[in-house]
Amino acid sequence: MAFPVAIEGGFAEVGAGEWLVGRGQPAALFGEFRRLRRKGWFLRDRAALERVRFGGRAYLSSVAAPFLTHIPCADKISAVSAKVLVAPVEARASSEVLKPIPMSIGGSFATTAFLQDWVVMATRSRTARIAVEDGETLSVRPDSVVAWTGNRPTGFCARLGLIDLFLPVSPRELLLNFHGPCIVWVEGAKAVGRKFEVGRRTYGV
Repeated sequence: MAFPVAIEGGFAEVGAGEWLVGRGQPAALFGEFRRLRRKGWFLRDRAALERVRFGGRAYLSSVAAPFLTHIPCADKISAVSAKVLVAPVEARASSEVLKPIPMSIGGSFATTAFLQDWVVMATRSRTARIAVEDGETLSVRPDSVVAWTGNRPTGFCARLGLIDLFLPVSPRELLLNFHGPCIVWVEGAKAVGRKFEVGRRTYGV
């Protein structure tokens, strides 16, 4: 059974042991700290998550994402890897890259599946837990998605041009459709421009 986690004041406190944490964690800890090698060839969430060992209590928090959400993993939870703050190592089952637009990297992001225990997500704003009934469809902006149960979402874009298949940014009107029954956790949306870098130059669309 995994150790419990305590959440207070924007920090997640965990005990000694091995954990799966977001990059740059922890903020503070007692005792020794060691990063461990993650085994496997196709770890789609390798860039977002690290395996670590804490010798004592550790405090995890993110300046860019100060709101924490504790999600029990009674059912399979698919979480946006970049928004995972901490979870027991044994809770992770697999990872994949979600591609809302087939044959394009625009709007793509890594997800991590958890099958037991719990996961703590770190977001820019508070999260809402939305239940989607059987036969219903919930549309969510890609940047607002935090985690979900059930089947993977499908991408929808009212206007998709040929250039959108080649740009490394998502189309402005791209949405992810979640088909019930499922539960979706979402955070607040933010207005962002479509920009990408080529060498040292930044291009806006």
